[in-house]
Formats: sequence, C-alpha cells, structure tokens
Amino acid sequence: MKISTKGRYALRIMLDLALYSKGENVSIKTISERQNISEKYLEQIITLLNKSGYVKSVRGSNGGYQLTKQPKDYTVGMILRCAEGSLSPVACAEDDSFCEKEDKCVTSFVWKEIAKAISNVVDSITLEDLVQKQHKIDSDFQ
Repeated sequence: MKISTKGRYALRIMLDLALYSKGENVSIKTISERQNISEKYLEQIITLLNKSGYVKSVRGSNGGYQLTKQPKDYTVGMILRCAEGSLSPVACAEDDSFCEKEDKCVTSFVWKEIAKAISNVVDSITLEDLVQKQHKIDSDFQ
C-alpha cells in the first residue's frame, strides 16, 4: 500500500490549516509557499477537501480556507480516504467487496488483516495529535 502525493499533500494541507488559520482564512498562495506545493495541484486537492466538507472556502480580498471542524474531529484516516479512496491493499479486502474465491482463499485473510491494521493506525491519529507533535518539534528546535 502506497499513499500517493495527493493523500500526503491533503494531510499536509489540513495540518497547515489546523496550525495557522486561528479562525482566519488562509490563502492558497500562503499554504503553497509554506508547504512547497504548487498552487495548481493544491487547488485540486483543496477542492476535494471542500466538497467533502472538511474545509470551507471564503471568497474576496480576505478570502481563503478554514477547517470546518476542530482538529480533534478529523482523523488521518478520514483525510487520506477523502484524497485516496479506499486504503485497502487489495480490492477483496474492502468492506463492500465480493470475491467468489473468498471462502477458499486463505490469502484473503492476510489482506483483510493488513487493511484492519492500516485502518487502526490512521483512524486512531487525529489532526490535533499532529498539531501537538508539530508544536513539540517546533519547541525542541527553539
């Protein structure tokens, strides 16, 4: 299982908003500069986040983006699934999948265990956890 740049950048964008918005709108340009992500690619990803209701956009001279909820209300899993879709390593491990060989295929057990392990990790880490870790890193380097 490999997370694409879209998934990694979605998480970085959400973390940036959690760290820096402080109730004010953050522009695409500002996020782009801080995260070293092209504005064009960032716009594509933030559109996904906006459509999912994770961020809200405000137009105008003071426009930009903000989180719609508190950082504690987002998990890494939510954000990655928004950008990536399923996090299962193979299609037969997805919740809604059907495989005619499943009853006879012992390897499906392996794929489902991997999928569970991935979900357990990404669904147990919140954006707030990452904010706290970032603050610790920042204070250690001051």
